[in-house]
Amino acid sequence: MGNEADLIILGVNAYHADASAAIFKNGELIAAIEEERLTRVKHTAGFPGKAIEFCLKEAGVSWEDITHIAVGRDPKAKFYSKVKYALTHLSTNISGIKDRFSNRSKINSIAQDFAHLSRKDKSFFEKKIKNLEHHRSHLASAFFASGYDEAACISIDGSGDFTTTMLGMGKNNKIQVLSSVDFPHSLGIFYTACTQWLGFPHYGDEYKVMGMAPYGEPTFVPQLRKMIQATDDGLFKLDMSYFKRVEQGIITYNEENLPQVATLYSGKMVEEFGAARKAEEPLTQLHKDFAASVQEITEEIIFHLLHHLHKITNCDTLCIAGGVAQNSVANGKIISHTPFKEVYVPSAGHDAGISIGAALYLQHQMLGLPASKISSPYTGSKFSNEEIENLLKSESIHYTKMEGEALYDVVSDCIIAGGVVGWFTGRAEFGPRALGGRSILADPRRADAKDILNLKIKRRESFRPFAPSILEEYTADYFTMDAAVPFMEKVYPIKEEKRALIPAVTHVNGTGRLQTVNKEVSPRYHALISSFHQKTGVPILLNTSFNENEPIVNAPIEALNCFLRTNMDMLVLENCVIKRQ
Repeated sequence: MGNEADLIILGVNAYHADASAAIFKNGELIAAIEEERLTRVKHTAGFPGKAIEFCLKEAGVSWEDITHIAVGRDPKAKFYSKVKYALTHLSTNISGIKDRFSNRSKINSIAQDFAHLSRKDKSFFEKKIKNLEHHRSHLASAFFASGYDEAACISIDGSGDFTTTMLGMGKNNKIQVLSSVDFPHSLGIFYTACTQWLGFPHYGDEYKVMGMAPYGEPTFVPQLRKMIQATDDGLFKLDMSYFKRVEQGIITYNEENLPQVATLYSGKMVEEFGAARKAEEPLTQLHKDFAASVQEITEEIIFHLLHHLHKITNCDTLCIAGGVAQNSVANGKIISHTPFKEVYVPSAGHDAGISIGAALYLQHQMLGLPASKISSPYTGSKFSNEEIENLLKSESIHYTKMEGEALYDVVSDCIIAGGVVGWFTGRAEFGPRALGGRSILADPRRADAKDILNLKIKRRESFRPFAPSILEEYTADYFTMDAAVPFMEKVYPIKEEKRALIPAVTHVNGTGRLQTVNKEVSPRYHALISSFHQKTGVPILLNTSFNENEPIVNAPIEALNCFLRTNMDMLVLENCVIKRQ
């Protein structure tokens, strides 16, 4: 149980895609997890009850110990702007207004959900809950975790609390909001509409466009500039004639709390670019050129915003969050295309990070605690060797228990021999990337590794690249940029002379979405890569998320099931090694 003097802040992202919870004790992050890891339903929204219970257990606190509950959503934010917009679009917007007020009422009644979960009275929670604006929570998730004393801050996504982009300046334990862009003018809406036109209709499909872009030429840029324009005030606007139904809300949620994205492009976009690709139709060079053009325009707008932000803050460090901050290709170009010299992106820049951000905003901005850096993304579930061995025995799985160098030796030998390894160790990562806690690993030197992975496990589009995890101290030897990328949040060019050496993680345009592995933050993963390095001279492993068309595995049983239904060669669960017979 917590001490009465302890400051316990529970952060929540609720009734929004990628629902999550995080808990801080006296300013220190104890745990953070996405609801999808526990429910096994990707991008799940709704009330993150399982994530909340996990956080309480990890912190060793009861409901009575919680000082504050920070909810990263504020129904009152820009309320008059919302009403004005709704009235302006009243003739086409009745269902949209109903959806918005339904979702708003869920946020307003969140105390009831806490009461139901805890079997306590609703009034117990009403006095603890603080509603915090979506984009302020995004900004906080980046700045207050960055370790910077001061930084320019930006949040860009589809929409949240009627804002789509927010610019600010962070100093010590305060963030000042400088300007914002209101719904429906949204870089996220632009990118999603184009993603849909390319035949990728599902929530979260935008990364497919980013992966496909290097296969094309940006021939559609002049036409796309009609859809979204940079403005003289340093911001941007959409030509709304290219978009439809945004007034009904970009995202709605079905009875299973899954996000459903409305069709965002209008007939005018079809007139301009032709019929949208159907999901089952092949990808042509036209589609690849369109993807390249969308990515280029997106980068143009981001760099336009950042030049303006640098001008008004005169600060060389940048913190960036929001869904668009998951565009690792654009992130990797910020230093070379803007005046900023350092860039921080959190491990969960997307909406799951709202839970951490809301808690950080409350404890620093509102309560005045000094900020401190969050270096580790490993904030999720952890399992002991004893728990794992009990599972393996109950399932009659043969395993060998190994320690230290012997373990790394066996695993690196398997990878060198062309094997694919499921690697499960320590706490699960917070965010969309596998960072050596729940990863599938292979040899980056094998030109056929990508095909092997897609054949054996992933079964995903051939144009999507796999990532290199590199020992931090060797980054400059392989990449043209020498900066820490701990959360796989940036794409950098691989040095030309190294590309043939690591073909499995070199994208078609000579880049890689790297993760720099730090010995202090990721000791076991660093030790494994070091073992591979000693034998091959290459300080890199191919790393992809441990899953097969599902959320990243969280518990040993999910890792074991994934191993058994695929053709993985080896599974490592902490110190237990299972080889395919």
